[in-house]
Amino acid sequence: MSQAKLAEKANASTHYIAMIELTRKFPTPEMLERIAAALEINANELFLTSSPTRDLKSFQNVVLAEIEEEVDRAIKEAVQRVIARHLVE
Repeated sequence: MSQAKLAEKANASTHYIAMIELTRKFPTPEMLERIAAALEINANELFLTSSPTRDLKSFQNVVLAEIEEEVDRAIKEAVQRVIARHLVE
């Protein structure tokens, strides 16, 4: 699940979810419950360790999803700017 989707389901910002993943922020107990519910797991499962390979793959998937979202957004904005510029001319 992408950070954007998790943020939407947990009613949080993507920035806040990113800060949690980067260990720069620690969520409140209420936010932990919302994140767990969004992931359809028990809150205690958020603290279970898993294999490094699985963690790396999960991290890669999150990063790739974020990159895809950012590239899509940038392309759409660029196309809109080009269209707007040509409509004005």
